[in-house]
Amino acid sequence: MEKSIAIYSRKSRLTGRGESIENQIELCRQYIRANFGADAAEAARVYEDEGFSGGTLARPQFQQMMTEAAAAPFRAVVVYRLDRISRSVADFAGLIDALDRLGIGFISIREQFDTTCPMGRAMMYVSSVFSQLERETIAERIRDNMLELSKTGRWLGGVTPTGFRAESVRRNSKTICRLQPVPEEQRLVRQIYDCFLKTQSLTQTEALLLNQGERSKNGRPFTRFAIRGILTNPVYLRADGAAFAYLRGLGATLCAERAEFDGSRGVMAYNRTARQKGGQKPNPPERWIVALGEHPGLIEGSRWVQVQRLLAQNSQKGYRRPQSHTALLSGVLRCGLCGDYMRPKRLRGGAYCYMCRTKERSRRQLCSVKNCPGALDESVLSQIAALSAPEALAEALESVRFDPAPEEAALRASLRENAQALDRLTASLPRCAGTEAEDYVLQSIAALHRRGRSLRQALEEPDAAPADAEALAERLSDFGAVLRDMDLPRRRQTVRALIAGLTWDGEAAHLRLGIPRWEDRK
Repeated sequence: MEKSIAIYSRKSRLTGRGESIENQIELCRQYIRANFGADAAEAARVYEDEGFSGGTLARPQFQQMMTEAAAAPFRAVVVYRLDRISRSVADFAGLIDALDRLGIGFISIREQFDTTCPMGRAMMYVSSVFSQLERETIAERIRDNMLELSKTGRWLGGVTPTGFRAESVRRNSKTICRLQPVPEEQRLVRQIYDCFLKTQSLTQTEALLLNQGERSKNGRPFTRFAIRGILTNPVYLRADGAAFAYLRGLGATLCAERAEFDGSRGVMAYNRTARQKGGQKPNPPERWIVALGEHPGLIEGSRWVQVQRLLAQNSQKGYRRPQSHTALLSGVLRCGLCGDYMRPKRLRGGAYCYMCRTKERSRRQLCSVKNCPGALDESVLSQIAALSAPEALAEALESVRFDPAPEEAALRASLRENAQALDRLTASLPRCAGTEAEDYVLQSIAALHRRGRSLRQALEEPDAAPADAEALAERLSDFGAVLRDMDLPRRRQTVRALIAGLTWDGEAAHLRLGIPRWEDRK
């Protein structure tokens, strides 16, 4: 049987313009059709990574292609252009070596490079060097522009931090934005810093703000996450000697001399986050670009630095919830006194209880209801399992569409772990070449590939739905057994579908089931 050919395509931005995924694939098929025949073009395996950068090989479809290549080598890998596969010389060289060991050719149709001949291999390496040079040049140019921009100390837009508002001003025939203090909000910011330095606790700081009825800029009660954001934001830092020493120690790029850090101005830290697929991620401090802002500093450098050290010390002491599969009534059970949700809280020995969210956040100042024992889960299950109206249950559950999110999330997490393991093994292949470990690595890659395939099949296979209410009613004749045979995510969803209301008043739980005509049948 003749080996198949792989087509790999990548586009870093999700757009339909330019070298789209579809255009790349079609051009590759045309090349294969012209050089290998129509059958090879139709049978080609296609791998697409859209929205991923060429600066790394950690791309899902690329990793899948390499895994399948190790298990059953392709005849060749075809790409539209060289930089579609990688812009890193080191990654590219490792890839070509890995393909060469597997006996797989590599073809880039735009540059007309083919690794089956020495000259094609040499020219491909040269081209990859220039691709990396172009990428690094663009990154350097962006950083240079950011350095120039930072010298103005301007606010670049977005939601202004608590304590400030944005103001547009004209300067050198250009309009720029700068931060202006909001006295009432700045009073609140100082209070947050004072409280945290006194208590050394985000939880206690949150409780103080909640009990005082303070609200954030969006009108919501402060959370620990929002408080931490204020405590770690350099915009509040006064540019003094302590600030200069701390920021320089972090490795940040400082756009001002030590003498300019005289405490008269605040700090603007640029490049604190980086865009990535799915959102933003924080950049390490050594990538920050720090300049003097147009606004006055609010928190002295020594106090701000002390806060950062306390946060670092407390980073491992956060609230720990039970695992999501443990508590059945999370998101259903409400406090009978204040009406807020009760969430699971872990106890010693692996047990758990339910605690009112308002009670916890306010440190028992706004609500003092007793915690609800976790044994309520079994009591509720027993009540539901004792139902003796299968026709009514069928009618209630027939319209329920179970949310596959929990199970799907678990499968996707397993897929990610599988892909990471494949990535590590694939990266180790060049080091293992010619050694006794090579066969073991290849066998492990094949096993991980089979596991990944089964996980993907599980994601793609829809759950079978009951044919009608009558059939479901027959299966529900012993509803208790049906309920307890369900996996935990589906059991939780079933319970939530049947509960119309569940509250805890500190002494007893009050359950109301939402089954049609149940009130007439009980």
